Amino acid sequence: MLDWGGSGRPIVLLAGGGNTAHVFDDFAPKLTAHYHVYGVTRRGFGASGYSDTDHAADRLGEDVTAVIEQLNLKRPILVGHSIAGAELSSVANGHPNLVAGLVYLDAAYSYAFDNGTGVNAMEMQKLQGSQPPPLSKTDLASFSALQAYYERVNGFRFPEAELRAQRESPPDGGVGKQRDLPGTALFMPLMTGAKKYTAIPAPALIIFANPHSQGIWVDENTDPSVQTAARTYSTALEALTGRQEKSVENGVPTAHVITLPGANHYVFLSNEAEVLKDIDAFLAALH
Repeated sequence: MLDWGGSGRPIVLLAGGGNTAHVFDDFAPKLTAHYHVYGVTRRGFGASGYSDTDHAADRLGEDVTAVIEQLNLKRPILVGHSIAGAELSSVANGHPNLVAGLVYLDAAYSYAFDNGTGVNAMEMQKLQGSQPPPLSKTDLASFSALQAYYERVNGFRFPEAELRAQRESPPDGGVGKQRDLPGTALFMPLMTGAKKYTAIPAPALIIFANPHSQGIWVDENTDPSVQTAARTYSTALEALTGRQEKSVENGVPTAHVITLPGANHYVFLSNEAEVLKDIDAFLAALH
């Protein structure tokens, strides 16, 4: 658990699949002027412990509930990225009075809301886009070099502490191999929809990236084959995302749904200013 400090209404940030709370290291401090900001790393990642479970969504939701209760937070706002949408919906459905609101950062896919009219997240996972250039020895010479690689590919940097949580740090100061993270075993049950949420019974701000950015390495690539593959992938993904977005808009009429065209899946990194503005406006309207 991370505590970035601040004063005011408590906000709890939940990372997406494969990430730790450190992915918010650059984003979270910009919220602390008006809110007290915490970050939770799910079981099996970073320094969090791990034990297996047959009920991933419920177990992960209860983990978040336990943190809220242990910290004695009074009706916090939960902000979740990507697959953390499952945890948001789990907490809201299991303990609707525990939270004051939910913010889904490109996180309201079938693992978070599925009333049968949208798209199974596995359909989206099956789409194959163009792969960025592989990491070179130079890119792995240091964690700052790895940050620079991702900035060249995506147009934004990941915090260094997040990259260190994902990869080993050898004594020579370079970047080692990816860590074997036990928590990844929980993702397939979430993605395949073992637990379906057909309601979001809490005030919700739901942000979709659509169409998704594939990174500046694609935007600036002059290879016709890369451009063709990117267009094919983008067209298919835009259609599926649009179907899910319409399902959420119709199925959760009380939610405030926003579309950020051209945003990366990591919307809080690619479109930081817009996301901060949207969160502020959403929270200002809450009682």
